Amino acid sequence: MSDENLISKTRRKKQMKDLQDVGAALTRLPADQLARLDLPPELREAVEECRRMTKHEAIRRQLQYIGRVMRDIDAGPIAAQLEAMHAPTGRQTALFHRAERWREDLLADPSAVARFTMEFPEADPRQLRDLAEAALEERRAERAPRRYRELFQTINAILQDHARRHP
Repeated sequence: MSDENLISKTRRKKQMKDLQDVGAALTRLPADQLARLDLPPELREAVEECRRMTKHEAIRRQLQYIGRVMRDIDAGPIAAQLEAMHAPTGRQTALFHRAERWREDLLADPSAVARFTMEFPEADPRQLRDLAEAALEERRAERAPRRYRELFQTINAILQDHARRHP
């Protein structure tokens, strides 16, 4: 074996740990998401067996076994599929940024509530106005931004609901 093919023991351990982490992520997926993944049969069986286990030590050993199974396959595509499932979509990110902009508009300009309710008639203008005023008061009093976050969550929920109903 040439020097280029030698991998340090530390690096091998890290690679095994990374494979076990991917395997652990597979065991935490809801059944419908797990079913959508393209997994080799041996790996799928090992993951499903781990999901049925309840004892900590049994789960730990099964995760090690899953890591060993994954050593013999190309785990890159599986990790990429997992990452795609957990990464927010571009549309979700855009909605999130739009909610942030609306929050800043509502805090900066009281008339923005009317513009918001024109675009989103399902919104409660009184609730938005009250939350914006409370958030501004929190900011002036240098208190924790509870209402500031609540305003964002309210706006975001309205935008998400609107996007679902009007794709």
